[in-house]
Amino acid sequence: MRWLRSIVCLSLAVFWASGARAELVDPPTCTNALGETVVFETRQGARVNFAAGMANRAADGTPTVYRMNYQSAVPTFQRFIDLHECAHHQTGDVDRPHPPRNSPAHLMNESIADCIAILRLRDENDDPETALNALIPALQEAMSAVGFPDISTDSRIDNLRHCYQNYGPANVYIEGILASRK
Repeated sequence: MRWLRSIVCLSLAVFWASGARAELVDPPTCTNALGETVVFETRQGARVNFAAGMANRAADGTPTVYRMNYQSAVPTFQRFIDLHECAHHQTGDVDRPHPPRNSPAHLMNESIADCIAILRLRDENDDPETALNALIPALQEAMSAVGFPDISTDSRIDNLRHCYQNYGPANVYIEGILASRK
């Protein structure tokens, strides 16, 4: 079951890179809903042209974000992927039964993770407008390259912009999500 959850989380956090090599950004600080420190593990050597992240628990139970091919993504993407996957840990998604793929509950989990990621990107960045403006076109290109229809891309970007403009600090948003799930 954890393997299936990992693949589903991975499926919406795949980002295409335009061939440029990038330096790896340092992972963010991340603590899960149980107060455990999330470990970021970089995996090199995959033979694909995209960067991906996956939130899961390692075999020993450690909450982990697996970072794959990050060198193929621009720094803004790397950070967004990390924050998105961290959000799955922060909201407890990793430790809950995963809803069926593409179900409303699954898509809501992904939208919430995106919202938390963009809020943290905004809150932790000295120039959040520049980061947002770099992220949006890269996300459009990435989702198109992976095969998502324009309507899915537009919906995801609308969600990011809505969260960025209308919500307070990420930690307050996360607290609200956790309170609503209890």
